[in-house]
Amino acid sequence: MISFIFVALAFIPAGAHFFAMFNKMKLDGTSYLAAQRAYDGWSLFGIVVLGALLSTAALAVLLYRSGGSFGLIVVAFLSIGATQFAFWTLTYPVNRATRNWTILPENWELLRRQWEYSHAIAAGLNALALLLVFISALRTAAR
Repeated sequence: MISFIFVALAFIPAGAHFFAMFNKMKLDGTSYLAAQRAYDGWSLFGIVVLGALLSTAALAVLLYRSGGSFGLIVVAFLSIGATQFAFWTLTYPVNRATRNWTILPENWELLRRQWEYSHAIAAGLNALALLLVFISALRTAAR
């Protein structure tokens, strides 16, 4: 239950980024900078991601040798871990280059694509993790 809550909470900002992306990609530079202010303070969701990682790791340990549910949780854990890989290799460098979207460098459109697509990748990975934790819970409940 705890893993499900943390993974679901981790999906909320990722999903919000994904669904906003389509409209934000149409914005000019000034409007895009203004829109990015909506994400100020979202770094606090890192606590939720840490909770999702730790709780799915703990659940994997508890489910070890229990068959399919163990594998599902391991893949969920790896999916959440992959969101962090995407963040630190794709998103964070853009945050630094744009000073958290307070300036528009010359290549800002390329940076915007990288930033937006990195969040789309994270949303997909978070959705996968949530689905796997849900399926694992259903399997456990059915037993």
